Amino acid sequence: MAFVRLSGVSYLDPELAYDSYVLFTGADGTTRLIDLNGTVVHEWPYAGVPPRILDPELNGGRIGDIGVQLSDSDDARGGIYANGTIGQLDWNGERVWEWGAQAPGGAARQNHDWELLPNGNRLILTTVPRVVPGLGDHTVGDQGLYEVTPDGQIVWQWLAGDHLDEFGFSEAGWKALRQAVARDPDDPWGYLEMNSAKSLGPNRWHVEDSDSVFHPDNVLISFRKANIIALIDKASGGIAWKLGPYYDAEFGAQHQRINVHKVPRPVDQTSGQHNPHMIAPGLPGEGHILVFDNQGGAGYPAAPLGIYAGSRVLEIDPATAEIVWQYTAEDSGLPSWTFFSSFVSNAQRLPNGNTLITEGMQGRLFQVTPDGDVVWEYHSPFQGYGVAGEPEVKQTRVPGVDRLTRTALVYRSQAVPFDWVPPSTPREPLRAIGIEAGSRP
Repeated sequence: MAFVRLSGVSYLDPELAYDSYVLFTGADGTTRLIDLNGTVVHEWPYAGVPPRILDPELNGGRIGDIGVQLSDSDDARGGIYANGTIGQLDWNGERVWEWGAQAPGGAARQNHDWELLPNGNRLILTTVPRVVPGLGDHTVGDQGLYEVTPDGQIVWQWLAGDHLDEFGFSEAGWKALRQAVARDPDDPWGYLEMNSAKSLGPNRWHVEDSDSVFHPDNVLISFRKANIIALIDKASGGIAWKLGPYYDAEFGAQHQRINVHKVPRPVDQTSGQHNPHMIAPGLPGEGHILVFDNQGGAGYPAAPLGIYAGSRVLEIDPATAEIVWQYTAEDSGLPSWTFFSSFVSNAQRLPNGNTLITEGMQGRLFQVTPDGDVVWEYHSPFQGYGVAGEPEVKQTRVPGVDRLTRTALVYRSQAVPFDWVPPSTPREPLRAIGIEAGSRP
């Protein structure tokens, strides 16, 4: 018998939810903009990894432009090697900018993240096949960053493999890392799996002429397989600040998350985290780092995790390395395992203090208050065989799944302000859903 799950909006409290559009790529490879009622108000026949509607202030006042992947590479390894070109489309789907053919190797190989910078350049997370010193003589998928000008020139680059000595691996960690590379040098997701890169931008830790490590140009990155969050000094290329890969086991592996809710407290073991970024000025929690801590298997050597699978969202004060706010399923009065995505996913702070969360492995998008109350919940009905938005026709398999299977996976979502898109975009009043029936998530 076929398994049928609830799709679309299952709960909406119009009085407590922050109203915006929400952008995401479905597992069918199409990028859609929805309202909180679940209505698709616009779509593009491309996947984004991630898709992102551009801030008009960074885009010359243009509204409705979006960044997506435009073509595939011919690299049979797939995964982080699969992208040929990325680009910018206008609201009607016309190409405004495209890059990749002029990249080293003739393909962008963009994966996991990208950003339009204030100077008009783009920061692109990319894969560079090469031999990495210290990891053997195999060609591996090293990951790094390119800053690319509007005319396609690379004016700054950074490669993770040049900085391995700065990441703090133990002797056992180095051994595990080298063994992993030797065992699978063609790993389609990379030996570190760098899964996000975001410039800090203006922030409360930095003032003109200060020597703070939190310079607006510096770039916050994440290595999913290594359990590392690090800040790149843009000027020198060195690591200016870091969390992980190891943490004191003060609370014990089985209970380091489940039974500890007091905040503030020191950051404890993250594992397989995604999308750490600094909360922008003007938003509640500005200057703190928001991160989706998957608590999925990761680490060199593997991190000790609790026996109760569950993910969490952490808000971290970077000056003290303390957790100052967190969300787990228990904050919604539910068992920890009801909120879990061992890979993909993200979180975004909203202007009213709520947080938009992508529980990506489940295709679930939801919004929580600072107290952990779920005030909007949506299950993507758009299924396919893709991973992180790769189109179904490519028959790309989900990591860890041996046979081709359907999924509703969503890599990331983005809350999009109404004034970032054309005013003619449909916008309906929010409708209360699930409240009368007492079906609060």
